[in-house]
Amino acid sequence: MEKMIVLIPAYKPEDKMLRLLESLREYQGTMNADAEHSEKKKDTTAAASTETGTAEAAESAAGCAGKKEKEIDGIVIVDDGGQEEYRALFDAAEAMGCRVVHHEVNRGKGAAIRTGLQAAIDYFGKDVHVVTADADGQHLPRDIVRVARTLSEKNGKRGSRPVLVLGVRDFSGDDVPWRSRTGNRITAAFFKLSTGTACGDTQTGLRGIPAALLPLALDTEGDRYEYEMNFLTEAVRNADLVQIPIETVYEEGNRTSHFRPVRDSMLIYKKPLRYAASAIGSAGVDWALFLLFMKIFGVSAFSSAAGAAGAAGADAAGAAAKAAGISAAAARIGSGLFNFEVNRRWSFRSKGHAGREAVRYFVLFGANMACNAGMVTAFSYTGMPAALGKVIADVTLFIVNYYIQKHWVFRAPCRQ
Repeated sequence: MEKMIVLIPAYKPEDKMLRLLESLREYQGTMNADAEHSEKKKDTTAAASTETGTAEAAESAAGCAGKKEKEIDGIVIVDDGGQEEYRALFDAAEAMGCRVVHHEVNRGKGAAIRTGLQAAIDYFGKDVHVVTADADGQHLPRDIVRVARTLSEKNGKRGSRPVLVLGVRDFSGDDVPWRSRTGNRITAAFFKLSTGTACGDTQTGLRGIPAALLPLALDTEGDRYEYEMNFLTEAVRNADLVQIPIETVYEEGNRTSHFRPVRDSMLIYKKPLRYAASAIGSAGVDWALFLLFMKIFGVSAFSSAAGAAGAAGADAAGAAAKAAGISAAAARIGSGLFNFEVNRRWSFRSKGHAGREAVRYFVLFGANMACNAGMVTAFSYTGMPAALGKVIADVTLFIVNYYIQKHWVFRAPCRQ
C-alpha cells in the first residue's frame, strides 16, 4: 500500500511554516526515525509556536480538531538554501518529526521539489504518493489533507490510469493581487491552447502527485517556477486531472512570494517563446525565398493578381496566382529544413529518435506546404495581394504548427 507524504519546499520561511506543521501532525500516522530520537524537544517547539500563534493558527487548528484519522505517513521539508538565520526553523521542523533536506545555496522551487521527491522515495520507499504544499501559509491544513485524501481515493486501483490532483484557487475575489489574477488568466489560456485541457490554476503549489508520476516529476526540466508548468503540461498526457477548490489565502499583497514577475514568467513561457523566435527566423528565410522566386517569375508580390496581369486578361492573372503558389511552396522547402533543425535542437530540445521525428516533421511539412500554397493561391484569385494572403496563411499555420509539433513531432516519450 502506498504511503502518503507531504512535501514542502521552503526558501526563507517564517514561523507560519511551524504552525502549518503543528496542524498537519494531527493527521500524521507514521513518523520518521528521527522523530522518536528528538521527541524530547517537542515541548520546547510547541511553546515557541504558541508564542507566535495568531488567529489564523487557531482557525487552522480548529479545522483539524476532532479529525483523528491518520492520513499522512510523513513530511519532507526542503531547505532551499536559506541563510543561517533560518536554520532554527528547520531544526524545529526536524524536531517535530519531519525529514529535512538542505540545499547549500538557493536552487529554485523546481529543484527543491525534485530534491524532496527523491528524498521521499529514498526514505519512505518508491511506493509513495506525494502532496506538495507551500511553506508561506497559502495552503490550509484541511485543504492539504483534502488533496491527500482525494489522491489516495483516485489512485486506489492497480493498473488504472494515474490521477493528478490539483488544489485550485478562486481568483475572482477582491483580495487577490492583480499580478496573481492576471498571470493565472494568461497561463490558463495558454495551457488550454497548448494541451487541450482546461485548468483553473496552473501555478498552484498544492498538488497531489501519484506514485506512477514520480519518474516524470523527477525528469521534468526547470529549476524555478517554470518547473510546475512543465510538469503539468507533460502530466496531463500521462494522467487524468482532478481539480478540487481550496480556500484562497493572500496576506499583505502576497508579500512572502518569491515569484519574480518578469524573469519567472519568461521561464514559464520559455518553450513557446523559443518556438516563436524559431518561427521568426524561419519566417525570415521563408519570405526571402518567396520574394526571390516571385522575382524569378517576374511577378510583383505586392500587387493583386489582376494588377500584375495588366491588359493581358484572365490568363495572365491565373498565371500570376499560380506563380504565387509555386513560390510559396518552394520557399517552404528551404524554411522547413531550417525550422526542423532549430526546433529539434533548441525550441523543444527533443530527446526523441531523430529519424522518427524527421518523418513526422516532413509529413507535417508536406501538409503545411500544401495548405500554405493553397491558401495563398486562393487569396490571390480573390484579387488580394499575394503578400497579404501569405501573412494570413502564415499566422494561421503558426498556431496550428506549435500544437502539432509539441504534441506529435517532438513529443517526449510517455512515462508510466
